[in-house]
Amino acid sequence: MTTTRGAVRGLRRGGVDTFLNIPYAAPPRGAGRFAPPLPHAPWDGVRDATVPGPNAPQAARTLGRVDMSPYFGAGWSRGADYLTVNVRAPAGAAGGGLPVMVFVHGGGFVAGSTRSALYDGSAFARGGVVLVTLNYRLGISGFLDIPGAPANRGLLDVVAALRWVRDDIAAFGGDPDRVTLFGQSAGATVVGGVLAAPEAAGLFRRAIVQSGSGLGAFTAEQAARVTRAAALHLGIEPHVDAFARMPDARLVEAASALAGTELRTATHHDPLLGLSPFSLVLDTQPAVSVAGGLGADVDLLVGTNAEEGNLYLVPVDAYATSTRADVEALAARAHPDPVRLVETYRRARPGAAHGELRSAIMGDALFGAGSHALADAHAGAAVPVGRRRGGTFRYEFAWRSPALGGELGAAHTVELPFVFGLTRLPALHGAHALLGPDGPPAGLATRVHETWVRFAATGDPGWDPYDSGRRATLRIDADWTQADDPRGEERRVWR
Repeated sequence: MTTTRGAVRGLRRGGVDTFLNIPYAAPPRGAGRFAPPLPHAPWDGVRDATVPGPNAPQAARTLGRVDMSPYFGAGWSRGADYLTVNVRAPAGAAGGGLPVMVFVHGGGFVAGSTRSALYDGSAFARGGVVLVTLNYRLGISGFLDIPGAPANRGLLDVVAALRWVRDDIAAFGGDPDRVTLFGQSAGATVVGGVLAAPEAAGLFRRAIVQSGSGLGAFTAEQAARVTRAAALHLGIEPHVDAFARMPDARLVEAASALAGTELRTATHHDPLLGLSPFSLVLDTQPAVSVAGGLGADVDLLVGTNAEEGNLYLVPVDAYATSTRADVEALAARAHPDPVRLVETYRRARPGAAHGELRSAIMGDALFGAGSHALADAHAGAAVPVGRRRGGTFRYEFAWRSPALGGELGAAHTVELPFVFGLTRLPALHGAHALLGPDGPPAGLATRVHETWVRFAATGDPGWDPYDSGRRATLRIDADWTQADDPRGEERRVWR
């Protein structure tokens, strides 16, 4: 296979052509770690694209009693040439004009990579899609707002990868005019940021935001706090020249030390509730930019899981032990009127235990409120003259994982194996694995996966569009049901 930078050699197995570790930008070395992504130099001969490459510098991550290794992968695989993509396509698809899906992984802006087992895109390729996964800069190199450096370098990497797709994906059988950008968690928040980025206009036709937030960006004041804390920890001046002299290992260690940095200000709460010191840094939240018309011509599918907050409570034994004080403290951290917030959730969930209330508020603070805001913004945006209006669709994934004694439930990340058609992956099964000891209902994974493929191919996932009146939402479980504005009272309290 020949790309604009050189030829690559992949693998053909089981009807799928796999190409790993293809560069879309130059290696971020030295000061280049804090610069916009640059074109990769051409190479001579044929580049071996049969083995995984390095990934972004990162610390190993665990999450209490649940095994998240399929999600986070094995950690940092060292090497500078990591701004790369993996491509999986139907065998012999060159010239096929197939729909393309480009995935942005999650991991709190500090972890994850294309090497993670959950991101094997073979099922997409078998379904007639060219699937692209990408690495991008993380942590300090990717998202610390540093004087003298461009902001949101990790997002700029994603835009550069989309430009690579535009220029090169036809060689793998993909249609550059039928690109769907999708992501989960931090990756979904990045997708929302790209949707609102003028420089990305025209690079993709559809977008899927899985458990992200259109209200998840930090203000400049919040970002400056993280930058000062990072510089203090490293003993350097808060300027790009000083950070550029730091080796990657020191930056990774410093990023880990920043966890828990207080980011509440007089005018803004911390949209990540202290779970990560990194996010996009924007003057205007993506949902606000989208409401102004950016991305209005892109078809958008946005959704969350029914019990997002469980992932952050159940594995660390904080769900069953939650108290009224825990619920009230979380509400105070997440909302300007915490008393009203708690009263609303108690009224909507009569008889709910403290753990359920804490999880529900946490999930909506992190993902739900920002996802609703993004859907509302997109559905109500004015479309520029002469451009098509993109459809808006909303879902809630509600299948409950029986992991951790049945408590994990429809937690954050549980939908990913269904989307990628990987629910049979052995590492996902067991008492402490993401999907628990038993398999999901027969056919559910196939239906979810095929729905994502259908949306990428047609822009219609198969249920009614979301608008500001009905707010039609599909609830995905063993049975699929559509409802108008479910959890409307809880949604409204965040507006």
